[in-house]
Amino acid sequence: MIVKETNLKGCFIIEPAIFDDGRGSFFESFNKQKFNEKIGLLVDFVQDNQSISQRGVLRGLHMQKGTFSQAKLVRVIQGKVLDIVVDARKKSSTYGEHFSIELSGENNKQLFVPRGFLHGFSVLENNTIFAYKCDNYYNKASEDGVVYNDKDLKIDWLLKKEDIILSEKDIKLKTFKEFTK
Repeated sequence: MIVKETNLKGCFIIEPAIFDDGRGSFFESFNKQKFNEKIGLLVDFVQDNQSISQRGVLRGLHMQKGTFSQAKLVRVIQGKVLDIVVDARKKSSTYGEHFSIELSGENNKQLFVPRGFLHGFSVLENNTIFAYKCDNYYNKASEDGVVYNDKDLKIDWLLKKEDIILSEKDIKLKTFKEFTK
């Protein structure tokens, strides 16, 4: 397992060791002991989630606040996404900055998203299966987020505006300035 910290403190790219042979390939997608050792934190994932989406779907930018704040370990099983995180920790030196990475069923990369980050992804291939672990349980009352096309964040989602498919919830999200008040 190779672990690299991104430009956002506490946010890590994880690349598994992949073993190929004539039958196919094998890799360990998660090992709690190795994971915690490599990132230097004690993270206890309690919930796994999965979505299947078509090209053009954009989910985000989401987070849970307060006691239901979540850290996530995200990956793509099949297909490809552009995964985006935004540091929303007010005391962080990278507050308001974002990081993006392509995650795919081919590259098998994962991204560790710490608590206090907004998270979202745009789907770049049909029938993409996106999976993630959370270290806290979902709580609807703790949901929060920022609209994907916030003018201050200036995120390139690698999709044309006319190709983007949003949920009603995501259309109504706040701007980053409103979110930070």
